[in-house]
Formats: sequence, C-alpha cells, structure tokens
Amino acid sequence: MKARITLVLVALFLSVNIGFAQQDEECMTNLMIFSDYVKSKKYDEAYEPWMKVRNKCPKFNYAIYGYGEKILDHKIKNSSGADKAAFVNDKMKLLDEGLANFPNKYEKGEVLNDKGLLMYDNKKELGVSNQEIYDMFDRAYKEDLKNFKNPKGLYVYFSTAVDLYNEGKLPLQSVFDKYDDVSDKIGTEVEICTEELNKLVQKEEAGQTLTSKEEKYRKYYTNYLENYEKIGGSIDSKLGQLANCENLIPLYKKDFETYKNDAVWLKRAVSRMYNKECTDDPLYIELVKAYDATAPSADTKYFVATILFKQNKDSEAVNYLKQAFDLETDKYKKGRLAERIGGILKKKGRYSEARNYYRESLKLNPSNGRPHLNIAAMYAASANDCGADSFDKRAVFWYAAQEARKAGKVDATLTKVANQTAASYEGNAPTKGDIFTKGNAGQTIKIGCWINGSVVVPSL
Repeated sequence: MKARITLVLVALFLSVNIGFAQQDEECMTNLMIFSDYVKSKKYDEAYEPWMKVRNKCPKFNYAIYGYGEKILDHKIKNSSGADKAAFVNDKMKLLDEGLANFPNKYEKGEVLNDKGLLMYDNKKELGVSNQEIYDMFDRAYKEDLKNFKNPKGLYVYFSTAVDLYNEGKLPLQSVFDKYDDVSDKIGTEVEICTEELNKLVQKEEAGQTLTSKEEKYRKYYTNYLENYEKIGGSIDSKLGQLANCENLIPLYKKDFETYKNDAVWLKRAVSRMYNKECTDDPLYIELVKAYDATAPSADTKYFVATILFKQNKDSEAVNYLKQAFDLETDKYKKGRLAERIGGILKKKGRYSEARNYYRESLKLNPSNGRPHLNIAAMYAASANDCGADSFDKRAVFWYAAQEARKAGKVDATLTKVANQTAASYEGNAPTKGDIFTKGNAGQTIKIGCWINGSVVVPSL
C-alpha cells in the first residue's frame, strides 16, 4: 500500500502544478486520497481528506477547488434543510476561495453567476430574498460583464427584476432597461458564437473535414445558440403584459422630452414599440424621426421604412431598406439585417427581392439556416403560379423541399424542423403514380416565374 501511494505521489508530482512554497507531505497524501475518491465518484469518502487539504494548504493545488465543487455538488444533492443550506453556503465560499487562490482558473463574472444560481436554486433552504439574488447577478453584470454569459444566469437576472417590480421594489422603466441590458448581452454572445460557427461551416462548405477539436467546438457553439434562443423567448414571456402598448405609450410620451436627443433611449424605445406592434400610434413616428435625426444609421433607415410601408409608400420604403443594408458595416449585423429585410419583403409578397436579401444573409452568416426555410416557404407559396400544368406546379414542392433541407445542413439547431418541413413539402409533390403516368422519371423540369430554377423528377 505504501509503495502504491509513493508511486501515485510521484506521478501526481510530475503531472500537476504544485505550489512548492506550501509543499506538505500530509497535504500531498490527502490530495492523492481525495483525488482518487473523486475519480471513483466516492464523494462522501473524499470529503474528509479534501477538507484537510483545503484548510491546511489552500493554495496547494487547483484540484482543491475543481474537485471540491464536485464533492459539494454531491453533498448538496443528497442533503436537505439546514445541512443542505450549509453545503450551499460552503460552495459559495469555495468559489470565492478559488477566485482568490487560483485567479487564472476563475473569472469573477462566472463566480458571481454561479453564486447567484446557487441562491436561486436553493432559495427556500437559504431563506434569501429576490433582492439578494438580483443583487448578486447585478454585481456580475456591473463588475465583469464579459464573463457573465451563462444563459440561465442571464434569464434569472431579468426574471428577478420582474419579480421585484411585482413586489413594488423596482420601477417599470428599470425593468425595461434591464430587459434591454440582458437582450443586448444575449445578442453579443450570439454574435460571438455565430461568427465562430460560420468559420467551421465555411470550412466544411469548402470541402474540408473538421478536426475532432473543431467538431467539439461546433457542438459547443450550437448548444449555446440553442440555449440563448430559448432564454430569449423566456425573457419575452416573463416581460409579458408589462410591455404592452397600454404601458409603453404613456411611459415614452412622459419621457420623450427628456430623452429626445438620447440615441440609446430612442433606439430602445423604437425597437420595443416596433416589436410590440405599437406602430399605429403617432408616437412611434415621432420616436423614429427623432432617432433618425439624432443618430442616422442602418437601424434608423430600417425603422423609417416600416413607417413608409404603413403609409403604402412601398417603393420609397424599399429604397430605405436598401439604404439600411448599405449603411451597415458590421458583417454579422449586416447578415441579421438582411434577414430582417427579407422578412419584411416576404410579408409584402415581394418574393424575388426577399430572396435576394435572404441570400445576402446566407453569405454573411452561413451557419444561420433560417433564410433557407424562408426561401423554401416562398417557393411553396408560389407553386400554383410557377408551372405549365398541374404536375409541374406540384414539382415546385420538390424544389422547396431541397431548399428546406439546406437549413438543417448548415444549422444543427434546425435539423429537425428542416427535415419535417421538407417532408411536408414532399407530401404535396407528385406521387410515384403521377410520375409513372407522366413518364418523366429522371427528367429535369424547368421552373419559371420568379423562381427561375429546375428540379429533377425522382426515379421510380
């Protein structure tokens, strides 16, 4: 036994970074004991030797904190009442100790986020208030925004702001401000993930194979994008009726004179009025004009276009959309803008123009599959107008299905919906019996009108 421990000690000595100034034989022995227990998932047995090292040699090895979190997670999961509260509080203390003793392994924003989630998930046991939970996340936001990016943490941060409003402890404007803060942060993180994912998609499209490391990164970025999309919808739901036109219009009317030259306030007000469909009120036009006069940009031209469309000045509106697209210089934002413009034109039935913008969006953000689905939907909607006879018209659905499947190939978050959509379109296409009767299996059908494409009839 002594010989085995000696060999393990030598191996650990060579493989881990030890603070030699605090080197201690007892700490080394206990480090190896609790490390072996953790690796075997014997967390209860690991607890005592781990605590000895933690208390005597807090800077001895990072495993004290990395493995310590696993040990305390086990204790929290398998305890209740006062015992559970004690373990939760100890994990929060451990996170602080890890940040202090191994600052190269921890980020302040992540630590504060993790502490906030511990408080939120164990609110009853700890007896903490919404204010205390909010304040912890607020520290993460204010003290280390860069590393405060956990999807759940961002949601809880905003959610507790709404709860505080309902308790009468936070004004409505502050809730809106926090919604914008969290939404902006989500947007930033989505942009970062998308840009990295674009590089991997472009590599694949160039015929190159991703390395195993790149495959892991692709999965990582895809998962984060899925989570950000989910919490984006969740914070909208949480905001709910607070951001209806009945609340927004009087609030912005009251503050307009104060903030009519504040570009950030105007942008947020216009965006919320637009997203909540409060655009029929004259205040919306007033806000857009002030925003465009204060800080003309791609955003302002886009919103001016929305007003012109409402006034049935479609040609002028389309010109403003073009200005918006031309003014945007950020590649990611330009891609998102092109998608939004495509959406407006699609609703107006201007399919050819919409497709052009959707394709621009795909060039700029190739890992975003939504434009493919929207293009496919326009193809399907045009089936009756783009064929010489019934067979050719229904053949357009094959073309739509091909486009829909592209969404799943470039965007893993859309694989399921892309396949379901494509299958739905194929269900409207000619049957095998139709193909047999027509006698054109394997032939290419030209699709006219604005689509201007072709599709091969499946073989029987």
